[in-house]
Amino acid sequence: MHPRIVKPASAGIKFRFLNLAIWHRSFARGIGVVDALGFRKKIGIVVPSTNTIVGPECEALRPRGVTNHVARLTIQQAPIEASEQGYLAHVQRMRDGIGPAIDQVKTCAPDHIIMGVAIEAFTGGVKGAEALQEELSARAGVGISMGSTAATAALKKFGASRIAVLTPHQPKGDETVRAYLEEAGFTVVRLKGLKCASPFAIAELEPETIRHELAALNGDDIDAILQVGTNLAAGDVAAQAELWLGKPVLAMNVVTYWDALRRCGIEDRIFGRGRVLEEF
Repeated sequence: MHPRIVKPASAGIKFRFLNLAIWHRSFARGIGVVDALGFRKKIGIVVPSTNTIVGPECEALRPRGVTNHVARLTIQQAPIEASEQGYLAHVQRMRDGIGPAIDQVKTCAPDHIIMGVAIEAFTGGVKGAEALQEELSARAGVGISMGSTAATAALKKFGASRIAVLTPHQPKGDETVRAYLEEAGFTVVRLKGLKCASPFAIAELEPETIRHELAALNGDDIDAILQVGTNLAAGDVAAQAELWLGKPVLAMNVVTYWDALRRCGIEDRIFGRGRVLEEF
């Protein structure tokens, strides 16, 4: 027999709000027992251990009732070599760690997982990206969002065909990104690679630098600008740039989180973080 709760008359409003919150959590998931904070959805996020940007940027986008849970694939802080051999070695280190990181984060029973490792999402062109997404989804047992396919979806929502691209990558990484986007049906009018020497160097780029590069990429001959690279803190700058450039400026972490929310059935419009979250 449940104990009777006696409450003062003045507390009635508080209890009604509490009961409403409990009902909302149950209704949101369709079951009686749900996660206390992630009562709508739990999103797993896989990032390199050197990445310091994905977690904070995604947390800033999180609607009420959605929680983020980060797993890290271990890599050592080291220079990113410009040679093809050095690039391939960097990609292989990342790929070797993605699966175990997914195994780790899926133990918290997420509803969806973001693969927050940028260049691997573009490697192998459209077919390679689709195969990787399917492989990771099968391993995770839930849907996967990643930068390449999320960016494609967002650009198509805006009807963009001619684009400019900003990356932190070395030339080989830029070639990989360009090849994917062109195969996906976009004309890459301009691409600027910042040739960052290490993962830390990417995260250390200041907003002023990003603003300058976005302005330099802009022109009447493009429909949108895409920023690639999950360790580049471009979310806030891109949202601001949309106001003074008058066109979509899509930051990788923002579009990937948008893709995850919509794939989860979360349709909340989030304002001040970019048009893609406001309009679609």
